[in-house]
Amino acid sequence: MKFIKNLLKVVVILFGLLIVTLYVTDTDYLIKAVRTIYLQGHTTAFLEDYERFDNRVIEKGTPQAWPKHKAYNSVAETSALQEANKDWGTVAYVIIKNDSIWFENYYDGYDANSKSNSFSMAKSYVSGLLGKAIMEGHIESLEQPVCDFLPAFCEGEASKMTVGDLSSMASGTNWDEAYYSPLSITTRAYFDDDLRKVINGLEMETTPGQAFKYASGDTQMLAMLIEKATGKKMYDYLSDSFWKPLGSQNSALWQVDSAEEDMVKAYCCLASNAKDFARFGKLYKDHGTWNGEQLLDSAFVATSLKPRFPSSPQYGYGWWLKTQNDKDFFMMRGHLGQYVIVQPEDDVIIVRLGHQKSPDAGIGAYTMDISLYIDEAYEMMNK
Repeated sequence: MKFIKNLLKVVVILFGLLIVTLYVTDTDYLIKAVRTIYLQGHTTAFLEDYERFDNRVIEKGTPQAWPKHKAYNSVAETSALQEANKDWGTVAYVIIKNDSIWFENYYDGYDANSKSNSFSMAKSYVSGLLGKAIMEGHIESLEQPVCDFLPAFCEGEASKMTVGDLSSMASGTNWDEAYYSPLSITTRAYFDDDLRKVINGLEMETTPGQAFKYASGDTQMLAMLIEKATGKKMYDYLSDSFWKPLGSQNSALWQVDSAEEDMVKAYCCLASNAKDFARFGKLYKDHGTWNGEQLLDSAFVATSLKPRFPSSPQYGYGWWLKTQNDKDFFMMRGHLGQYVIVQPEDDVIIVRLGHQKSPDAGIGAYTMDISLYIDEAYEMMNK
């Protein structure tokens, strides 16, 4: 018994020293990571994890239901799609044709109104809010220096950074996009209670505006800049600019770093559903108009959907670009296979949400599941 008591004392002391070490080394965010993710049996963020963080509500306005296509749900999933949905944990698969719901199905206990984490699909919304801020005169253009809004980026190479560099992932900072390393800045940003401090601590690695490098920190910095320029919180600005005007049927949630700091995790973490996510794809498909109202400048939309750098044809300003079967698609993408995929000429929007994607092809590369979701949607529509 005495041995057990002594052992428990040693364990308590070691645990206490560990906690102290985490705070001294400024890695105490790992405590939250262990509590919210790892002790729940996950190795990375998961669809319902928004329930374990502080959130702010993105208010809806007057709901506008998607109409149902005359061929609504007349065709079942292909066998390949059924297998993929099972293997990769799909929770929602929706095909919108001519602005009408052509097909929808939900899985694993989810339904049309179930919320799940958008992950990096949120980046497209942030880029859209940049366009809105330019349209409203809060920001001059894509060429305006970041330094005009964020004093931490006014020295040396950082002074050359523009707001467009942030939207096109070309900041030149030393951000490390590593999702599974507990010590990476990406993990820190997900769990730290002061995102502004994390972002302001970034250093320059290369000259801004020279090349694409996928970095969630760019989007986070852009959100800080937009809040400074507009004087509005990102969740309120999104609600007023897009969520309400687009007729979203449900209010959404946006994770914040902490109740005290109240900074949204702008590079990720909008909790909503497939058909409300799809509305933003339709807005860009229709050149920034919704029900006859120009919500976003058409020139900004056109610029967003073209690659900035010839060496990186897969990315524009906040949107991913892909050519498949001689068709050009643009899309919103999220960490675990969250997609809003748009083909404007065919007037098709494909939405897939789920627990995982096919094996990762590396940062900035396309996983094969994207091609499958496109191919199987077209096979269904061609039956």
